[in-house]
Amino acid sequence: MRTERKLTRRLDRVFARLDREPERPAHIDVPRMSRHRAVLFSSTLAFYLAIVWAVITTSWLVRLDWRVMFFRPYQQWPGIHAFLDYYVVLGQRGPTAVMVAAWLGWRSWRQHTVRPLLTLAASLLLLNITVGAAKLGMGRLGPHYATVIGSNEMGLGGDIFPSGHTANAVVTWGILAYLASTARARRWLSALSAITSLGVGLTTVYLGTHWLSDVLLGWAAGLLILLALPWFEPLISRAENALFALRDRLRARRRRTAPAPAAPLAPVALQPLAKAAEPSVPAREPVSSARGSRPPLHLAPGPHTARSERTPVTPAGSRRPPHADRLPRGASQAARP
Repeated sequence: MRTERKLTRRLDRVFARLDREPERPAHIDVPRMSRHRAVLFSSTLAFYLAIVWAVITTSWLVRLDWRVMFFRPYQQWPGIHAFLDYYVVLGQRGPTAVMVAAWLGWRSWRQHTVRPLLTLAASLLLLNITVGAAKLGMGRLGPHYATVIGSNEMGLGGDIFPSGHTANAVVTWGILAYLASTARARRWLSALSAITSLGVGLTTVYLGTHWLSDVLLGWAAGLLILLALPWFEPLISRAENALFALRDRLRARRRRTAPAPAAPLAPVALQPLAKAAEPSVPAREPVSSARGSRPPLHLAPGPHTARSERTPVTPAGSRRPPHADRLPRGASQAARP
């Protein structure tokens, strides 16, 4: 329970710090090509050229490569082979670029700037150009495809020198330290990226896919790109301004082409509805209790006659009294006297 509470408190502090992060900081600490960085760049470039010269001349470095290859580390420590097969993915360009781009994309959205993504794109572009050109230019074969024991295997159409996994690990994870906003975060991320790239390089030697000199040159190639990034900061800044200007123009064009909103209707004062005029009905004349000159009907005076005393019904079905001058029903006219 205590461990869960501590973890919850730490997460709350992290999210609180993220919420306090300013949107689009007015001043972003952009690394510059200082004297210290220039010295490091010159030293790394000299180290890069020295390794290339040592391999071309088939010096002691090439002999060390062959000794490590015949040592076959993957046979000496087979227990870690399965783990290192997955660990080496941290040096592959596709998965690492997606992971780092996702983090930098969230940071760009948070700060309303595209500089992190543009810096990552510039570093990967430099990596593809420089490392790809060196691979194709020197054409060294790997340990699994070596032809002559003790030779440097240069110019035989390979693409192994320098190590692409190692250089990619240095650049991809080192860009996080390069874009860190505080000095403390920069130190921790620099150490983490150095350990990660070192492990990736040694993993390729363990698996037998690279010579040891390939890994050394890959470290130098990746570090050269990180140290040279301040020279490309003005270009990155201009690209960012151009993207924001394009966004503003598209928004303005969209607003011009959008249909104008309908004008609001003027308020209408509601009045009570007048009662509908009923159709005129002619007034009825008052009806008097007496109806004209028609005299009222009165029953004949005297007692009523009983049914037995009434006039019997004739065979023709009538109660009328017989008349001498009338013929009964059904008689013909000729029978009249």
